[in-house]
Amino acid sequence: MSVNEIKLLAAKMSEDDPLLKKLKKDNRKGVQKIIEQYNRNLQRLKKEKDDFSNLTILENKIVRQGYSAIAGIDEVGRGPLAGPVVAAAVILPQDFYLPGINDSKQLSETKRNEFYDVIREKAVSIGIGMIDAEEIDTINIYEATKKAMLYAISNLQRNPDYLLIDAMKLDTPYPQESIIKGDSKSVSIAAASIVAKVTRDKLMKEYALTYPGYGFDKNAGYGTKGHLEGLKQNGVTPIHRKSFAPVRDIT
Repeated sequence: MSVNEIKLLAAKMSEDDPLLKKLKKDNRKGVQKIIEQYNRNLQRLKKEKDDFSNLTILENKIVRQGYSAIAGIDEVGRGPLAGPVVAAAVILPQDFYLPGINDSKQLSETKRNEFYDVIREKAVSIGIGMIDAEEIDTINIYEATKKAMLYAISNLQRNPDYLLIDAMKLDTPYPQESIIKGDSKSVSIAAASIVAKVTRDKLMKEYALTYPGYGFDKNAGYGTKGHLEGLKQNGVTPIHRKSFAPVRDIT
């Protein structure tokens, strides 16, 4: 077979394919490069499978305790100078599988958007909660974060019977577990992290059109150099958090 023919076949070969054993003995450089690439892809897939398995340990433990509707809860937007804090609650089916899923901050924007679409399609239920800048200034960001999470839970179409929450404890009737860095330890929290991040980023891109000059489409409201320059030149917008420095020093 030609190297190009082998390249096409390699994409479909299983690890125990007899052809693979034969190709390993083929001394052509092009064939050996294909085998090297095949092995790299195989190791990557194995790692993704193992990583995903580790992300489901908490959920599997809770299912064995008799719970079935486990909601992962996470938020995004505690640190920015502008825009809302956004929380998401996500209940995944027990057979959910999405290799490569992780804390949204560890993923590229392209991969986040791709995973967001899969989660939206496969999830049993998704709830979103938002608290705007004005209310953040009134009740503080910590209380606003909890309130956004509670809204997200209340907006689920199906009531959960257990909550896995990223680094927070909430006053709810549901049994819960607070997980430090939960978006890297629980598939449900990781999914909520992605939903919250993509939802907020889309909203900030819309705000960039309403309030040009701050770079909201690129910085999502965080205090980047471009954003701070925009504040100096254009002043404070209605979506800025006036209790946050350096915004409060301008108002």
